[in-house]
Amino acid sequence: MRNKTMKTFYLIITLLLISCGQKSSVDQVIEEGDYDILKNIKEVKWPMAYREQDTVLLDRLLAEDFQLIDQSGGRYGKKDELAWIKEHALAHDSFYYEIKRLDIYENGTAVIAGTGHIFNDTAYSTYESSNVLVKRNREWKAILSHVSGYKNIKAEN
Repeated sequence: MRNKTMKTFYLIITLLLISCGQKSSVDQVIEEGDYDILKNIKEVKWPMAYREQDTVLLDRLLAEDFQLIDQSGGRYGKKDELAWIKEHALAHDSFYYEIKRLDIYENGTAVIAGTGHIFNDTAYSTYESSNVLVKRNREWKAILSHVSGYKNIKAEN
C-alpha cells in the first residue's frame, strides 16, 4: 500500500513540475509580429484572394466555422464564400481597405474594422466591415465578417 501511495505522490509531483514549466496557452498565443500579420491579412491577402478568385488562399484565411453576415443580413459559411468567389470575378478597377480599428486581445482574439474603397471607371463605392479573427495553432483565422453601409458614390467629372 505504501509503494502505491508513493508512486501516486511522485506522479502528481512530476505532473505539477511539468505543468509549472510550461507557458500558459495565452502566453503562447500573442506574439510581437501579430499586428503586422493581421494588417497584412486584411489589407493584402484577403483582397488578393477575392481579386484573383484564389480559393486556396481564402481557404487558409477563413476558419472552418467562419460566418459572413452580408449587407442584407444573409448568413453564409466558409463553403458558401469559397463557392461565391470561384464563380464571381470582381469587376472593379481597384480596391483598398482602410483599417480604422485593429485590436488584439490577450485571449488570442482580434477585431479588425474599417472601410472598403472600390473604384470602377468613374464610380466610387464604399462599405464598412468588421471582422473577428482568432489565433489557432499559431495562425490567425477569420471566424466572422460583417458587411454593411454599402454606398455607391459617383465620382466628379
